[in-house]
Parts: sequence; structure tokens; C-alpha cells
Amino acid sequence: MKRCPTCNRTYSDETLSFCLADGALLSASEDPQATLTLPSSQDPQETLRIPASQIPQVTQPSPSAPKTTALELRNITKRFGDVLANDHVTISVMPGTIHAIVGENGAGKSTAMRIAYGFYTADSGDIIVDGEVRDIKTPHDAIALGIGMVHQHFMLVEPMTVAENIVLGAEPGSVAGLDLKKAAAEIRALSNEFKLSVDPNATIESLSVGQQQRVELMKALYRRARLLILDEPTAVLTPQEVEEFFAILRNMREQGKTIIIITHKLSEVLAISDDVTVMRDGRVVGELKTKDTNAAELARLMVGREVLLRVEKSEAKPGDVVLSVRDFSVTARDGSRRVDKVSFDVQRGEIVGIAGVEGNGQTELIEALAGLVDPARVSGRVEYLARDITNANARTRKEQGIAHVPEDRHRRGLLLDFNLAENSILGIHYRRPAVAGLGGILLNDSGIQKRAAQVIKDFDVRPPNPELPARALSGGNQQKLIIGREFELEPKLLLVSQPTRGVDIGAIEFIHRKLVSLRDAGCAVLLVSAELEEVTALADRLLIIHEGRIVGEVDPKQATTEEIGLLMTGGKG
Repeated sequence: MKRCPTCNRTYSDETLSFCLADGALLSASEDPQATLTLPSSQDPQETLRIPASQIPQVTQPSPSAPKTTALELRNITKRFGDVLANDHVTISVMPGTIHAIVGENGAGKSTAMRIAYGFYTADSGDIIVDGEVRDIKTPHDAIALGIGMVHQHFMLVEPMTVAENIVLGAEPGSVAGLDLKKAAAEIRALSNEFKLSVDPNATIESLSVGQQQRVELMKALYRRARLLILDEPTAVLTPQEVEEFFAILRNMREQGKTIIIITHKLSEVLAISDDVTVMRDGRVVGELKTKDTNAAELARLMVGREVLLRVEKSEAKPGDVVLSVRDFSVTARDGSRRVDKVSFDVQRGEIVGIAGVEGNGQTELIEALAGLVDPARVSGRVEYLARDITNANARTRKEQGIAHVPEDRHRRGLLLDFNLAENSILGIHYRRPAVAGLGGILLNDSGIQKRAAQVIKDFDVRPPNPELPARALSGGNQQKLIIGREFELEPKLLLVSQPTRGVDIGAIEFIHRKLVSLRDAGCAVLLVSAELEEVTALADRLLIIHEGRIVGEVDPKQATTEEIGLLMTGGKG
């Protein structure tokens, strides 16, 4: 079988040296006496046998000639109920390139790629792979066509080995036919070819997050993927792991692989991609060569207006200590220590950031400081305005002026089936203005509506309808509702975790400005973020956490990404 490199037609005639449709060279016959069987131009029923030596060998098209796309989505439309997720989306991805797809939350980028991978079926439109329209209804169909996908949240079985995870789902029909030793050898060969440095015999639980991501790449390569779709691939990586990961992607590109990256990190788009597709409101609004664009232009296309990518803030003027934490530890329900004897202060009028790879105790630290952890599982001492609050509950802390923006807005921040007005009083529903009457036993509807209207106005929550259920809002507007509710408390201390997770660029800019304005008003802010760019831009002082311990403090204006990344992995800066 021979395949034409330009039109992708397949020929079974081994003597054929060129494509009958495009004239591209297939292969020269080594036998000058060989003959080619061609259809007669006069009578399609007749054939002509011509010596191969008499057929001129046509060279490949020049590099300037148009190439067949590795993947093309053509006029893809997809609805989920009344929501138009993809509106006649057309995306063309050239072979051997790294193609970034960017857009705000809800722009439709993930939907489009999930259609390409067979998770969803388009309502209309075509999927074209290597120049041919294909019917992709399941991931199995996509894999059979050489398309692989690596998801943001890894799909690995931790007690199993790398080799066992990679062959899982691709093993032979019978257990007896599974040769793990042979599979491990093939995995090792692929690892060497693409410089992945993966040990097939290591267990998943013994690997770092960056190494686990390489295993996910290996799963796709083991299934002969020629095109890889990567969904937010750097979300949980340290700066060093990002650089190593990009080196792997560049090597894969050199080996002829085609890579699509779904991301919101514009600096990484500019660092790694060849082409960029920008989506907004379910449509493609820009297709650019990466070398011809910049972060400001991409942000403007994503949002539809000019965006301030880095918050402007004056020098902090710290005052008295508001929060003092000493030898503070938090134990998980399984008995493991998640926070290990940390000590630090947060002063009035400053933002103290905590940076670290996710899963190193940040979540448990913030929740414990907010009073959401059983006092039996904490030790050490926490003082707020020189008063011991180590064992105080969440309600007491809130009454004393501590506000909390939780990491998980759905689980901790909102009641999704309650409307915006009701959500605007969560945590203060027992006091004025939410209640009225003697003893505050009656809900004050007018007070609740007034407060909701204020939050919606001040924090630009859209749509501005207090009767809408919270689940009807986009992620960015849900986050603005929570932040607005907490800011309206006029707190003396704000505990904020992942303030812009899942939030679009426009809302990120808004939230950053609000955090800085709260600091300037004299609030003490303790900020946790997995986004290193965010935490270094906002923080006045930066603490680094690793395995539940504070392993360093740096000046975010002076420290390099490499220094911070080294501390995040337990090294010394």
C-alpha cells in the first residue's frame, strides 16, 4: 500500500510511482522493466501497461505549495439546550506544528476539541483528518485515526505501574495475551525516542506531577497518536516542569507530531506555539501566526476590549500585625499531617502570597484559618488582632472581621440553586440587613434586595438580575458575586484562595484591581494561588510552601521564576 503525501489517496498497486490525481512522487520502481497499469483515457474499461522507465518521476511539491491539514473542523455547530457552544467553528491545524487555542471560559474551545476527540457529536459540520472527512462519534474512533487527548485532570491508577497504566484499555483481548515485559520494552523505546524519561516499572504514586503528565503523553503515543490534544497541560506544573514539558513538546514536533494546546496562559502560548486560534462566544475571532502577535492583541481578541494584563499597584505600607500564626499544624482525617508547624504574620495594608504546587497544604491552611476545620485536627496558635482564635468557629471569625473567598466556589462559596440575592447574604443571614424585627427573627426582603443590588453593581455581576439562580452565572460572574459579598463585609483580614480559577481575562483584571484596592484601604490579605504570575504580581511578600511547610520567603519583585520554582519543589533558592 502506498499513500500520496499531498492528497492522501491510498494505492494498492506497488509498481505505481506517482499519484494519478496530484502527480506527487510515491516511490520509484527499482525494476526498470516493471510496468504500470493505468486506466485508458479513451475507454475507462480498458487499461494500458506502460514501462515504469518511460514514466517521468515527479518530485514532491515545493514547500510553498499548500499542505493537507492534519485536522480541520469545518463549520462545527453544537448546542447544549439553549446554549450555543460552537457557532460555525472552523479551525485548521497544520501537520508538524504546535497550535494553541485560547479564549475565555465558555468561549467554546474545549467543546470544539472534545468534538474532535469524539466526546461530543457536532450538530452540524465536518471533521477532516489528513484531508478526509471522518465520522468521529467516540474517543475510540479518534484513537483509531491517530488522535490522542491528555486531560487536565489525569486519569491514572496510582497503585499500578507506569506500564500497567499505559496499556490499560489497549491490552490484548485476553489476559493471557498480555505481555507486560514486551509492553515495557516498547514504552521504554518510546520514552527514549521522545526524551520523556519515564520508567515503565515505577508506580504512579511514586512519581511527581510532572512525571505523571509524561505518563499521560505516553498513553497517547503508545496508541500511535500522531496528533495530540492537550487540555490546560501546565495547570499543575512548577516553572521548571513547564520548561521540561515544553522541551518535550518541541522534540515531539521535530519528530513530526502535531500538537494542539488548550490554554489560558498567554505567555506560554507565545513561548511554545506556532499558530493561535482565538475564540469568543462560541466563534473563532482570530487566527494568527504566533510570531506575528503578542499578549495584548490576544487578550483584546479574547475579551473584545483592551485588557490590563498586569495590575498596577503602589508600594505597600504595612501597619500593625493583623494575623499571627505560630507553629500551626493541620492533620487530615486519615491522620496525615497536611500543614506542618508553619509560622508567619500578615500585616495591615499588605498582601502576603503563598505559592506552591497544588496539594502541598495550601487548601488545608486557608480552610483552617477560616475556621472550617475541626479544632481537634489543628495545633499551634492563631492570633487575630492580638486575640487567640485558634479554636474559634467560622461564624465567630466572620463576626470579628475575617472574610473568606474559598478555593471551591461551588462547594464552599455558593448555594447554586439559591438566587443571587440569597447568596449575597450567606454567612450574615442571621444579622442586619438580612433580618428585621425584634430579635432579628424575620427576614428583611428589602434589606436583602438592597444588599444584593449593591454587590451586583459594585462588582459588575452579569446578568444583573438578583432573582437568577447562581448556577445560571458564568464561572467569572459567580466568582465576582462571592468576592463582592465578602468585600462588602469591610473585613480587616481577607483569606482568599485561587481568586481567579476558571475566570476569564476580563474578570481577572477586575478581581485583581479589587484586591489591590482592599489592601490600599488597610485590609490584611492572605492570598493563595496556583498561578505563579498572579501571586507574584499581587503579593507584597511571598511565602513558599512545600509538603505543608513554609520553606522560604522571597520578595516577589526581586525573585526569579527559577528561584521560586526551586523552592516549590523542596530545593533551596
